[in-house]
Amino acid sequence: QLQLVESGGGLVQPGGSLRLSCAASGFNLDAYAIGWFRQAPGKEREGVSCISSSGGSTNYADSVKGRFTISRDNAKNTVYLQMNSLKPEDTGVYYCIAQGRYYCSGLRLGSWGQGTEVTVSS
Repeated sequence: QLQLVESGGGLVQPGGSLRLSCAASGFNLDAYAIGWFRQAPGKEREGVSCISSSGGSTNYADSVKGRFTISRDNAKNTVYLQMNSLKPEDTGVYYCIAQGRYYCSGLRLGSWGQGTEVTVSS
């Protein structure tokens, strides 16, 4: 079972930073591209970023480009999302999911977990 567990969310003021973690359980993360998605209240879930299995390729939504950085430590079986210069529009529940083997694709392997909630507010 491709189980991923998100953590690191919380309440932060605009302009602040958070680092989210996505830890794999039951499989080796190094064979999969991993993506981050988010869902704001009343909105559809949207893609935020994705990283290839080796970490050599990444992509970002235009709304977060230059502020967020995705990375991975395959030895720790974990993918990270460093979020800087946070805005209220970044508020939502963040999820990670496998998006194919080796390279990011439109695939969604496994099921959505509970996510981790990020709230950006004064």
